Amino acid sequence: MLLSRLAALDACIVSDALDFVGLSGATIGIKPLWPCARIVGRAITVQAGAKSDSKPTHHMNTTAIAAGGSESVLVIANNGREDVSCWGDIVSNAALVQGIRGVVIDGACRDIEASEELGFPVFGKAVVPISARNRIVQVSSGEPIQFAGVAVRQGDYVIADQSGTVFVPLEAAEQVIELGERIARKQSAMVAAVRAGRSVVDVMHDSEFDQIMKVQA
Repeated sequence: MLLSRLAALDACIVSDALDFVGLSGATIGIKPLWPCARIVGRAITVQAGAKSDSKPTHHMNTTAIAAGGSESVLVIANNGREDVSCWGDIVSNAALVQGIRGVVIDGACRDIEASEELGFPVFGKAVVPISARNRIVQVSSGEPIQFAGVAVRQGDYVIADQSGTVFVPLEAAEQVIELGERIARKQSAMVAAVRAGRSVVDVMHDSEFDQIMKVQA
């Protein structure tokens, strides 16, 4: 299963694998907002935007949460805004009940202590007390988004840990994960070689990394 294989890697290795095949997917500035564990899943996309009228509407993220499941990670694009929250404790509770694995936000959240108490992973740019109500709304869900400079579509793979947040396009997932597994094996061998006394100059020579792309017997 691709998700379980991806979960055995980390964000740095997945970023390296994307580099090898010329794909972008690593983001900058999206970090864990409490010391939560790694999350790996399939993206449910949400686009946030400024509220343009005074009409009542569904609270943002609620319809996306209702569509989620046990393999899902909520991916909320709010253009990097840090002055207003687009996630809080009630939706953390709802997402946890729905089996959703966590949320990554190109923007800010609030109520982070409550999410930590729940054990619900939240990644983003900042924590603020200012609510979304009458400020921002859910513009769309399930549609392609731009998230911290990366194009993300519903169903793409997501990995987020202490090193950052990385997306893998659905159609490239098997190739990227297989390559990530090769990188992980190579790096383990390089660490073992250094610890056994081999010169790090030789161990980390570019020619050693080039071998990663060769077909493994």
